[in-house]
Amino acid sequence: MAEISDAEIEGARQRGLEAQRTEPRATKVRYDRRRKKVVVDLLNGTTFAFPAHLAQGLEKATDDELAQVQVLGSGYGLRWELLDVDVSVPALLAGVFGTRRWMAEIAGRSTSVAKAAAARVNGAKGGRPRKAS
Repeated sequence: MAEISDAEIEGARQRGLEAQRTEPRATKVRYDRRRKKVVVDLLNGTTFAFPAHLAQGLEKATDDELAQVQVLGSGYGLRWELLDVDVSVPALLAGVFGTRRWMAEIAGRSTSVAKAAAARVNGAKGGRPRKAS
């Protein structure tokens, strides 16, 4: 086993301090039942919220289950013990709510009033136009 030098230890310590200073970390988390959103307070004083159903593993959770959330460790993650779900705070801030496959499913099933209206109009015209070859 290779011995670790004092310089390597100091370098790791400095990188850790820099990460604590610059990377997003949660200080507090709660579930807002009225808005159906998870609300996260960050170390830098900002707050962000996201719809609980967007996060992989939370889509079918009850309000009571969602309310049982805690900040993990140094604030880099959120944990729902009852649901066995962990999410990364930096990933959430980047708009990543699950695996790549999960994100593709979420994008594919997004709906809106405009999308539904366009689908009805398209259906009345005989459906989606065929691609020209």
